[in-house]
Amino acid sequence: MKNILDAVRKHPTVAKIILFFSIMGPGIITANVDNDAGGIATYSLAGAHYGYTLLWSLLPITVALIVVQEMCARMAVATGKGLADLIRENFGVKVTFYLMLVLLVVNMGNVMAEFAGVAASMEIFGVSKYVSVPLAAFFVWMLVVKGNYKSVEKVFLLACFFYVAYIISGFMAKPDWSQVMRQTVTPQITFDLGYFVMLVGLVGTTIAPWMQFYQQSSTVEKGMPPEEYKLVRLDVIVGCVIAPVVAAFIVIACAATLYQAGVTIEDAKDAAVALQPFAGIHATWLFAFGLLMASLFAASILPLSTAYSICEGMGWNEGVNKRFDEAPQFFGLYTAMIVVGAGMVLIPDFPLLKVMYLSQVGNGVLLPFVLIFMLKLINDPQIMGEFVNKRAMNIVAWLTVVLVMILTLIMVGFSLARVQ
Repeated sequence: MKNILDAVRKHPTVAKIILFFSIMGPGIITANVDNDAGGIATYSLAGAHYGYTLLWSLLPITVALIVVQEMCARMAVATGKGLADLIRENFGVKVTFYLMLVLLVVNMGNVMAEFAGVAASMEIFGVSKYVSVPLAAFFVWMLVVKGNYKSVEKVFLLACFFYVAYIISGFMAKPDWSQVMRQTVTPQITFDLGYFVMLVGLVGTTIAPWMQFYQQSSTVEKGMPPEEYKLVRLDVIVGCVIAPVVAAFIVIACAATLYQAGVTIEDAKDAAVALQPFAGIHATWLFAFGLLMASLFAASILPLSTAYSICEGMGWNEGVNKRFDEAPQFFGLYTAMIVVGAGMVLIPDFPLLKVMYLSQVGNGVLLPFVLIFMLKLINDPQIMGEFVNKRAMNIVAWLTVVLVMILTLIMVGFSLARVQ
């Protein structure tokens, strides 16, 4: 990093571009992982059931995502500490322990959902889950345990490019682009329970507690100096824009085909298979391939995020750059989550759908506490110094947080109703 900073001083314009590419990673990776198996299913259902009418919601969702994730990146740069670490130092071990306990349970449900996504996508290509899931689990375990931060981050950044499969699928569906643009900039709200549930679901899949912990921890491990915060923020903004764009193309692909034909689907696998008569076998393959890569991507990140958070919160050694004997709790947690998450998917008749809904409930319970802790921390000048929130940012942040909390708690109610 020192050599890069020296180059910036000698050749500012060119070197700034080079510096951005060396800094980018945490923001782009965190935002894109949010388009996981559950997210893809939600976007597919939104397009198939409501056409283009929910596209407008992705604009305010993008703003909310940027606001929340930017605060995490700023805390990382200002303090050099992860979010769990800061919560433990400022709110006590007891509070941190219960937060981490809920996070562990919630993320375990999410990890199961990701391996279920691997199984569903590979079944479209004729591969049994008893083959695909163990191979996927072994791959993601090897990636982190046998790698280092730089190599792992390169693989994660490469995985982000595979989301282009959904953009291509969107074009292959041949939508009415004038209608797409009109529905994107003109809110069309339908006062019906199903529409409102889907709207809440779109918000709920966008901002999850694991994202704040992972964003901050990975930025800290990357070692970003405070003077380069503008480029760190740019990384966050780029990621938070790319992810909703991909989501929009998933909605568009399903709206232009399945919605127009009145085809009903239940999940992302159904969407991939149902696309074939309307957009061709290649669109089905692209959709299934995107689901596979997104599931693998998230199956790597979610256990990693959980290991970071719990080890920071408990004061244990953590980090991909550490060896197994230097951070046994970190790698042990990562390994256990992969083994349990993948293993549960292989159990016949395991109630995966109920687990997924309950994990959403856990997200909804945990998220308000995480966001409030974040706002308290980022407004403390003793912690943040010059990086403390300004008044205008506080207004935007609190409005965003309150709205996200309300919608997430509504989602909890819907999820509990489905479980019963």
